[in-house]
Amino acid sequence: MPGDVTSVWATASARLQQVLNEDTFERWIAGIRPLSLQGGVCRLGVSNDMFSDWLATNYQSVIQEAVSLAAGGPAKVVFESGHEPADLPASQAALSPATGPRPAADERDEASSRFNRHYSFDNFVIGENNKFAHAACSAVAKNPGKAYNPLFIYGGTGLGKTHLLQSVAQDVLSRRKRARIEYLTSEEFFNRFIDGLRDKSLPKFRQIFRNVDVLLIDDVHFFTGKEQLQEEFFHTFNALYNAHKQIIITSDRPPHEIKGLEKRLVSRFEWGLATEVQSPDLETRVAILRRKQADQSVKIDDDILFFIAGYIKSNIRRLEGALIRLISHVSLTQTPVTRELAEKLLQPMLDEEASGAVSIERIQKVVAEYYDVRVADMTSKARPANIAFPRQVAMYLARRLTDCSSPVIGEQFRRNHATVLHAVTSVAARLEKEAEFRQAVAILERKIRN
Repeated sequence: MPGDVTSVWATASARLQQVLNEDTFERWIAGIRPLSLQGGVCRLGVSNDMFSDWLATNYQSVIQEAVSLAAGGPAKVVFESGHEPADLPASQAALSPATGPRPAADERDEASSRFNRHYSFDNFVIGENNKFAHAACSAVAKNPGKAYNPLFIYGGTGLGKTHLLQSVAQDVLSRRKRARIEYLTSEEFFNRFIDGLRDKSLPKFRQIFRNVDVLLIDDVHFFTGKEQLQEEFFHTFNALYNAHKQIIITSDRPPHEIKGLEKRLVSRFEWGLATEVQSPDLETRVAILRRKQADQSVKIDDDILFFIAGYIKSNIRRLEGALIRLISHVSLTQTPVTRELAEKLLQPMLDEEASGAVSIERIQKVVAEYYDVRVADMTSKARPANIAFPRQVAMYLARRLTDCSSPVIGEQFRRNHATVLHAVTSVAARLEKEAEFRQAVAILERKIRN
């Protein structure tokens, strides 16, 4: 096995550049510094422990394979913290979002180009499922930092949370052209933080994010388990909040249900207003399709729109995807869409929707059968352990497998919101400790989905 670690790493790095996308390679691989190759162990230097942990967790196997091929034999890769990053490609330095200069004030007139113009309040269809969240966002856009701060919006995938975030950003910019707004996903925030750590440019990173007028963070549940990232965001949050700057955050669940999130962050996320976006009802789904169709040259009959809305209930993205599929077919074939044709064209989507649909009634039935209790016991006042425990499991699965909020689940079990939260917390804690119980819950999930 060759002992020149520099040449081995150069070969391995070239291979990694071929198999990883450009952003991943430049962000995580390009700055690695080869240290030594001895006794089948290749030591690679990185800047800090967080960088080392991330590489070990996510890219250990692919890096180890590349090094082994380059070395001509099996090689174990070990990451060692505390080393200056290797010289980065010029392209990376130019693209690094954390270290790049802040646009001058007179350039911010073009800031709105960062947002999807269709994601505006004018294009947002209001229904019973989202009217409170919409009203809160509208109030925040008119008075950032004053109405609700922070504003925490939660709900399932594809229900309009990102639409609301971008609506706020564009509305604020329409009123204040020079407003400093940062909108990004939690993963993007994390990547910029990593860039700052690696390039020793954290002061610039902090200057960007702690001096904005509005900070919009999508999918904050991505912060789970990332302690150093949570520490950084904690201080960013405090700086903005104390300066009366607006913070809006989205997640797939309420703050107290985000597993692995520090209590002090949960507390701060609950300082302002937390509001849920739920799945739209039939009338709202039809209204969404009509609004989406208004932007198209091809029109679909109302009875077909009702057909789509009646079968696709899980989220708005899938609903819009079904409409686009039909419109595309009409545009290409000049053939009008009938109910039969719509059913044929959308069959894979309809099958997927049907297989993914889970009702609370089905959860109650499957859990009751598994634990050998009556379905009626799920909603009874009885509290013996042999009934109370299956009921808690059913509540946990209802929160996990449906888009229903805790109050709605409570109604289905004839319990209150607090009881559902206690059940979810208790079951989650037991799942962490008991492998046998985890297996039982996994079996229940498969039974419920089949």
